[in-house]
Amino acid sequence: MTGLVIVGHGTRSAAGVDQFAALVERVRRRGVVADVEGGFIELSRPPLTDAVTALVERGHRALVALPLVLTAAGHGKGDIPAAMAREQQRHPGLTYRYGRPLGPHPLLHAALEERIDAALAGADRAGTALAGADRAGTAFAGADRAGTWIALIGRGSTDPDANAEVAKVARLLWEGRGYAGVEPGFISLAEPSVPQVLDRLRRLGARRIVVAPYFLFAGVLPDRIVARAAEFAAAHPELDVRVADVIGDCDALADLVLERHAEALGGDIRMNCDTCAYRVLMPGFADKVGRPQRPHDHPDDPVDGHHHHDGHSHHHHHAEPGSVAVVGGGPGPDDLITVRGKALLDAADVVVVDRLAPQGLLAGLRPDVLVVDAAKVPRGPSMAQDAINAALVTHARAGRRVVRLKGGDPYLFGRGHEEVRACAAAGVPVTVVPGVSSAFAAPALAGVPVTHRGVAHDVTVVSGHLPPGDPDSLVDWAALGRARGTLVLLMAVDTIAVIAAALVEHGRAPETPVLAVQDAGHPGQRAVPARLDDIGAVAAREDIRPPAVFVVGPVVALS
Repeated sequence: MTGLVIVGHGTRSAAGVDQFAALVERVRRRGVVADVEGGFIELSRPPLTDAVTALVERGHRALVALPLVLTAAGHGKGDIPAAMAREQQRHPGLTYRYGRPLGPHPLLHAALEERIDAALAGADRAGTALAGADRAGTAFAGADRAGTWIALIGRGSTDPDANAEVAKVARLLWEGRGYAGVEPGFISLAEPSVPQVLDRLRRLGARRIVVAPYFLFAGVLPDRIVARAAEFAAAHPELDVRVADVIGDCDALADLVLERHAEALGGDIRMNCDTCAYRVLMPGFADKVGRPQRPHDHPDDPVDGHHHHDGHSHHHHHAEPGSVAVVGGGPGPDDLITVRGKALLDAADVVVVDRLAPQGLLAGLRPDVLVVDAAKVPRGPSMAQDAINAALVTHARAGRRVVRLKGGDPYLFGRGHEEVRACAAAGVPVTVVPGVSSAFAAPALAGVPVTHRGVAHDVTVVSGHLPPGDPDSLVDWAALGRARGTLVLLMAVDTIAVIAAALVEHGRAPETPVLAVQDAGHPGQRAVPARLDDIGAVAAREDIRPPAVFVVGPVVALS
């Protein structure tokens, strides 16, 4: 005997909870399924664990778990399966089949159409009369749809696949129904926002707009849609702006639940994994690939003692371990970071940033991202490496996604591996994203190839932080003086004169061309040429300052 557990997200709206309960009862009264319970993964009672326990206590060892969600986002893909896995641990021998999300489906489109028609006929949501053109006593027949634009507003998600489904529903709602147009938008986490969609429709010439919430039940976010639409309507009194009701408890929704239940029993799930951000690397969502499934917190069934605050933030931090990504930001310009590095940065909760990392990228971070300044300024303020390591570990252990944003490549004089080892020692998941090193980017941006057929077959990158003769230096300056290939010196502004003298002393020709490249890739980039035996004096005279790269060798003459 297989029971059905209908799994809802949860809401702080009493009306939304009542509508969910009414739908569960509607499905139960159909008599198609032997036993039906419903529960929430967060915020609302009853919690999912109570619903599952009730079915188990009535003798059910096999269940169908049906996610009552419109799109396949994180709740449907991760939170609910993880919560059901936890129930299996609590009830040994329990098995379940998992249903697919409800939408997109013609039954939902038909329900949306009915809600829109009701709004056109004057049956606006109770208490949500909007400012705008006078609509008293107006009712619209089907022919009037040609003058009506629809703003279909979904929840919004950090899952691009879920957002794309809302756009698909908008197109399907438009096809064959005679509306002037249907534009998708979102109330949280994604764009375009409600005001952006409404303004777009206004610019397209709309004079009558119905805002259609793509939501199952009442809640905080549908109420927010009403508020945003009312604000826009008040600012544009020449427009007729109406808000349709949510889908709500209805026969069509019960029919769809039973259809999904039958699919699950028959093993016909038909999930779309081709654009799933948890399986496929999607631009801007690299952090989701392979993310473990974790149960969501519920006030009556918390995970690791975590409880939601009274104000529900829709930028969820699930009860999952944090992580650190050590990301090479490239030589400085914002657009020379790698695609993967930018994706991780966009998803970060905390960014620990170097002075030489691309600072312009910080302006594009979400407002809630914490930025930690880990600058190491030459002859100036500096954050100790131990403090940087501790910050990475502390934030990751708090469940945050941390990006350690560094200039150039993190493994080339960037202490990147020190930070990786610190995270590994603390048990924090850590990954490394290589970056474009200034050792090669700065010469290239100044028109110098570090290797060239018939000119240079080797290139050596050297830290000039310690001068020749320093007892802590590991560089064999004598060997470099005898070498014939290209030499690239980093962190050598203060030591270039003594380095050049040592190279000449050990065999490099005094006339060897040298190029100093300062602020590579930035508007103030400078490229100052000199001979090896004169580069120290030239650098001082031209006031070369960090960040600067010195290129030594015959390739400089190719610029």
